[in-house]
Amino acid sequence: MHDIVIRGGTIVDGTGKASFSGDVAIAGGRIAAVGGKQGPARRDIDADGLLVTPGWVDVHTHYDGQAMWDPLLAPSCWHGVTTVMFGNCGVGFAPVKKHHRGALMDLMEGVEEIPNPVLAAGLTWEWETFPEFMDALDRRERAIDIAAQAAHLPMRVYVMGDRAVRREPATPDDIAEMRRLTIEALRCGAFGFTTSRTDSHKTPDGELVASRDADDHELLGIGSALGVTGTGAFGMNSDFDDEEYELRWMRKLAKETGRPVWFLLTDRYEDPERWRRLLKAVHEARRDGLRLSAQMAGRPIGVMMGIGTALNPFTVRPTYKALESLPIEEQRRRLRDPKMRRKILAEKPSDTEVAKLAQFRQLVTRRFDKFFTMGNPPDYEPGPEKSVAAIAQREGRTPDEVAYDYMLEDGQYLYFPVVNYVTGDHGPILEMLNDPACLLGLSDGGAHCTSIVDAGVPTFMLTHWARDRQRGPKLPIEMLVKRQTSETADFFGLSDRGRLAPGLRADVNLIDFDGLRVQKPEIVHDMPANGRRFIQKVDGYRATIVAGQPIFEQGEHTGALPGKLVRAGRNGRVSEAA
Repeated sequence: MHDIVIRGGTIVDGTGKASFSGDVAIAGGRIAAVGGKQGPARRDIDADGLLVTPGWVDVHTHYDGQAMWDPLLAPSCWHGVTTVMFGNCGVGFAPVKKHHRGALMDLMEGVEEIPNPVLAAGLTWEWETFPEFMDALDRRERAIDIAAQAAHLPMRVYVMGDRAVRREPATPDDIAEMRRLTIEALRCGAFGFTTSRTDSHKTPDGELVASRDADDHELLGIGSALGVTGTGAFGMNSDFDDEEYELRWMRKLAKETGRPVWFLLTDRYEDPERWRRLLKAVHEARRDGLRLSAQMAGRPIGVMMGIGTALNPFTVRPTYKALESLPIEEQRRRLRDPKMRRKILAEKPSDTEVAKLAQFRQLVTRRFDKFFTMGNPPDYEPGPEKSVAAIAQREGRTPDEVAYDYMLEDGQYLYFPVVNYVTGDHGPILEMLNDPACLLGLSDGGAHCTSIVDAGVPTFMLTHWARDRQRGPKLPIEMLVKRQTSETADFFGLSDRGRLAPGLRADVNLIDFDGLRVQKPEIVHDMPANGRRFIQKVDGYRATIVAGQPIFEQGEHTGALPGKLVRAGRNGRVSEAA
């Protein structure tokens, strides 16, 4: 007698092989059988006409804080994600000394746009060390599984104090201590170590983050910890100002430790061929037997702009800026006043305010050809005819007027693709998706609260790439499922999930593929301290099962909380916390 039998679905098992029809049996939280007709069960689920897939394994999120106060980890849980990994981009909350808690919250706000007041209200700080942080995560009930990586920024501040904030070089003793702490983190279940070496990551005061100038001695010294434990991956976000330098130390680290090394790969307007050069270097390293990979995004990473968002074309104009502290509906009411409209449209952007913005954000104040109307359902591959500049030209209005009026419509947002849209379409992303040296990630779930919501990318991979794309080739659904199940799980050693196979963890999605629909993003106030954020709902997930328990059915939480903290073990094996 099985616990559950999912009967008559189209099984896409996560291996990449062709889909097939049959039953999936679940018993004791594990997959008992896949295919054919299975015997009796305590509960039958009719999957006729539905896809049956493994749960998505999302390896690039920033739920480090939200995992402390939100047992569901929405919106990822709504989109069929059953395992999330955080501690990315070098930011996190452990280890930490009491007097540095504010600094770590500032770093998370500056890098990932999670507001300090939200974190201050939501974090309990019942830890100092990384193992104590893991234990605090372990004590909480949750719907889906979580996994953590050790992060460079908190570790550097913990060891070096103000010297880290001033970006001073680490001494040999500093490096030895960070290496020791990394070994400690890996041995208590961290899935790796991450760092940030990009100018786009700054504190709220505009200062570069503490790890920005860490040299190869520091990075190799810390990274050697992975060779000691034989576990974990080393991840990095870099501008690659000196490509030869970055690739040299990454190759050396991969060779000396034998562990996977990965970096974030996107295209950039200022250097359209950079991503191809870097991917070529990855292939060269792999031919030499090195485990180097590029982590990519499944769609452009784009800022959304409207009323109540972190940024829009008018936030650098004095009259508009004076309204930003008001409730969103009050802002909208005042902005609809014709006199207010004329006044704001007549103003020029403040040079002082523009200078405070990161370089890509400065483009938002003037490049009306680079942002687009989104619509509903949102269009993430808009043609040039949907740009604000093109609409303005067609309608005989100024781009400022088009942007202003569109933003005032209820729930409408303009879309500015920051990276992965150099060609004005998804051509480069298609190439990356077809390249085995690329790992799918960068959903950034939990981050960029009022500017980006990409936690729904796992759903988008199916709706856009397998079904709806109009401006280029589509991709097989079997490949897209594999990309975000067995491939992501295998990369980090999550060997008990990512496939529908007997003996593996019963993390399963039942999906109405024809009815799958990503909804328009919306802003809600549902975080600690009444913090606001973007969410993105979805239609079409009939059920999501974690460890054999349905956690969502017909889009509603069942009340089940079977999720756990997952800890990495020696030699890449996975053991779940008791």
